[in-house]
Amino acid sequence: MENSTEVTEFIFVGITDDPELQVPLFVMFTLIYLVTLVGNLGMIILILLDSHLHTPMYFFLSNLSFVDLGYSTAVTPKVMSGFLVGDKIISYNACAAQIFFFVSFVTVENFLLAAMAYDRHAAVCKPLHYTTIMTTQVCACLVIGSFVLGFVNASIHTGDIFGLSFCRSNVVDHFFCDTPALLALSCSDIYRTEMVLFVLVSINVLFSNVIITISYVFIFITIMRMRSSQGYHKAFSTCASHLTAISIFYGTGIFMYLQPSSSHSMETDKMASVFYAIVIPMLNPLIYSLRNKEVKSAFERLWKRQSLL
Repeated sequence: MENSTEVTEFIFVGITDDPELQVPLFVMFTLIYLVTLVGNLGMIILILLDSHLHTPMYFFLSNLSFVDLGYSTAVTPKVMSGFLVGDKIISYNACAAQIFFFVSFVTVENFLLAAMAYDRHAAVCKPLHYTTIMTTQVCACLVIGSFVLGFVNASIHTGDIFGLSFCRSNVVDHFFCDTPALLALSCSDIYRTEMVLFVLVSINVLFSNVIITISYVFIFITIMRMRSSQGYHKAFSTCASHLTAISIFYGTGIFMYLQPSSSHSMETDKMASVFYAIVIPMLNPLIYSLRNKEVKSAFERLWKRQSLL
């Protein structure tokens, strides 16, 4: 496929061109991004500083927070500058970098959620063998594998998209460089590219969901066999946050990407993308902290320690 293009930069249409909404939206997105920064960085720092949280579950959670911060940062600051100073232009290379890092971190999160499901399975179904199953080496391999698969997937994804020719227009009907909006601008035959990307996304999602589904089937069976109500509630609370996170992540992601370009409505995609790329990274640290007694206790210990200094 010809790798030439007449486009050197792209112009985002943005979420809205209503001048009265620019400042309110800038304030809203700034607040969301600040909560995302504070929540995810706070979670990472808390896990690093509190030895009680040096467990596989929180090791995965700290990496999840890093990933959430990564793909939010790939998108949100550019959106904020568009609202504040009207800067809706992005260079061709910067667009490629944006989609590369966004796809990388989203794919890593996909595999991390599967690794966390396996971890929850080991904790609930095989508590006596948990420490021998989820060793430091196993946890490190799962995280490193997630990042490797994420960056390999993003390399193929980005290479396929930017191997197309963009000669019709450089106006992207979106607020960031997302796959459906870029494919709509190509004057190349995009069928092969769509099929490659569809297969990649399907394999990634299917692989992770098989692991998640099998893990939770065994967790459900184990919980149903528990005679102690205390054990039942402890097992359920152990998995509730993770189940909430995967429901939000996969629900929005499947809606966004597992459909052909002909059925895409850009206005609907934009609203879904706001939630997917900007809101979800803010929600995850809240989901894992608000009902988590260990995180609350760790925060209280850290606060008391700082008060004594």
